[in-house]
Amino acid sequence: MNQVYKWLNKKYPQNFIIQKPAIGTLIFLAFCFGFAIVYRPLNVHEARRFSLEVTMALYLCSISIPLFIIIKVLKSIRFFRNPDDWTFLKEVTAIVIILLGMGIAVYFMGFLMEVPGPRWNVTTFFDSCTHALLVGIVPFFFFTATNYRHLFAVERIRNFNAETVPPSPEEPEKQIRIASLLKKEELSFSPSQFVYATSEGNYVIFYLNSNSQIQKKIIRNSMSNIASQLSGIPYFVRTHRGFIVNVQKVISQKGNTLGYRIKLEGIDETIPVSRQNAREFDQLLKQYR
Repeated sequence: MNQVYKWLNKKYPQNFIIQKPAIGTLIFLAFCFGFAIVYRPLNVHEARRFSLEVTMALYLCSISIPLFIIIKVLKSIRFFRNPDDWTFLKEVTAIVIILLGMGIAVYFMGFLMEVPGPRWNVTTFFDSCTHALLVGIVPFFFFTATNYRHLFAVERIRNFNAETVPPSPEEPEKQIRIASLLKKEELSFSPSQFVYATSEGNYVIFYLNSNSQIQKKIIRNSMSNIASQLSGIPYFVRTHRGFIVNVQKVISQKGNTLGYRIKLEGIDETIPVSRQNAREFDQLLKQYR
């Protein structure tokens, strides 16, 4: 039971269908349509004078709007709002709620699609929910299962001394000069001032520590170009496609080899470290922290 509790409360990547409602709904409909036509689960059949293909298409189109709305409403609820705090329990709960909502939509759609009959009963309602659950669970399970490694990854939490070693007076720091795509725009700072940089559209925002105050400087450039300009500093690392951080400014690390979140000196928000960069990041932490 203790292991089950740990798994349910373990951080888990958000299901793609929930993360991207518009694209996810289209993928869900295509997945369910193909599955229903090829395998005919639960003896699905034609409705009225429609073919099986038309029947499934009408049913699936009728639930696409409720599916999209349910996901959007769920993501507006505080419990499900933050994808960074997503857990396996939230994943399972959200999927059950979504499938239940789909079952209700299928039940009422049956009044239009099926031959008139006594549908106002618990048995018919339960059958609609069961069909929606057993067919709809396939695409949701597929995306959930692709992240199964997160259930077994060992969580790591580390804290570091916030103080960094100041440069030697005999060896003053060499200034870093960042070129911009705009000819008259330039940015200069010392390596010890740099905390991190992040991309925002066609611009890169630098967070610099000047006299214990964090200052934001914006340069028009791409993150790849900035990474190339900063490549000469060994403890500056690209942790994610949109972030470059100063490893010496890391004060805490939380996550596992599938991805970290880190905190930096003077910065309130956490910075992601992608799975692809986790190993290099760990090596630099050992060397510079």
